[in-house]
Amino acid sequence: MSDRVRIVVDAMGGDFAPAEPVRGAVEAANEEERIEVIFTGDETAIRKELEGVQYPKERVRIVGTTEVIETGEPPVKAIQSKKNSSLVVGLQLVHKGEADAFVSSGSTGAVLVGGQAIVKKIRGIQRAPLAPLIPTQKGASLLIDCGASVDARPQHLVQYAVIGSIYMKEVMGLDRPRVGLINIGAEEEKGNALCKETYPLLKECKDIYFIGNVEARDVPAGAADVYVTEAFVGNIVIKTFEGVGGVLLSEMKSAMMSSARSKIGGLLVKPALKETLKKFDSSNYGGAPLLGLKGLVMKTHGSSKAKEFKNTLLQVLQFQEHDVNGKIREFLEKADD
Repeated sequence: MSDRVRIVVDAMGGDFAPAEPVRGAVEAANEEERIEVIFTGDETAIRKELEGVQYPKERVRIVGTTEVIETGEPPVKAIQSKKNSSLVVGLQLVHKGEADAFVSSGSTGAVLVGGQAIVKKIRGIQRAPLAPLIPTQKGASLLIDCGASVDARPQHLVQYAVIGSIYMKEVMGLDRPRVGLINIGAEEEKGNALCKETYPLLKECKDIYFIGNVEARDVPAGAADVYVTEAFVGNIVIKTFEGVGGVLLSEMKSAMMSSARSKIGGLLVKPALKETLKKFDSSNYGGAPLLGLKGLVMKTHGSSKAKEFKNTLLQVLQFQEHDVNGKIREFLEKADD
C-alpha cells in the first residue's frame, strides 16, 4: 500500500493564484516524497506556472476546471451553482476518497460551507470549527473557533475544547494541552451569558485540562495551548493579533531607518531581531484545519504566499500520520457508549 498523502490544492483561490499555490505545493512535493499534489483549476494557467520548474511529475497532476468562486460571492449559492469550480471539484475529490486533503486560500465562506456540505462532518460533531495555529511567546497555540460558526452554544465550545486538545496532543506533541476560555476577565463569574454557561461545563469535562478564563491580552504570551471561543470573537482576536504584529514590524523598520545612528544600531540587532520575528511569523505554521470533517480541509490566508502553502502541505502530513480524524472519531464513539 502506498504511504503517499494525496493533497488537492485549489490553484485558483486567493490573491496570488495560481502562481503562489502552485509554487508552494511544488516546493512541498520536492521536499517530501510522500506528498502527491492534485491541482484543481485552469489547466492552461497551471501548466504555465509549472514551465521550467523542476518537480516530481509522477506525483503532480492537474484536474482541469472551468469556474472560479470569487471571494465576494454568497457561499451557499456559489457552491450550488459552480459545480465545476476548482473549489467544489477539489472538495468532491476528498469526499469520493480520491484525495486525502484539500487546501485553499480562496473564499473562506465557500470553503467552510463546501467542507461541511460536501466532505461532511464526522458523526457526532455538532459544528466543525476553524482552528488556526497562532504564534505566541511559548510556541504555537490553537485558536478554536475563528470563523466557521458564529452564535455558538455552550455544548459547541466544550466539543471545540476536546477536539482542539486532541489536535494539540497528536500534531503538536503536547501531553496535557492547557485549555483556556477567552473572556473579559479571569474570574469565573465574568463574561456574557455564553461564557458564564460554558465555564462550569469546561470545568467538569474530564477529557481536557481546563485552566479557566483567559483575557485577550494574555493570548500572545501563550497563557494556554488551546484558546476556546465562538467564531465572532475568535475572528476578531486573530485579525487584531495579525494587524498589531504588522504595524509593530512596520514601525520598527521605520525607526531603524530614521537616522544614521539608528541604522547602525539596526544592523547590530538585525540577526537577533530576525530570529525573534521568525517565532511570530504565522506562515510558519501553515493553514487552519476545519476540524471534525470526514476528510481534511485546510484554509490558508487569502494573501498566502508559497511559504504558507508549502508549510500547509507539510502540516497535512502530520495530521494524516497521527490520524487526527480517527482520534476524534474514537472519542465520539466512546462518548456515545
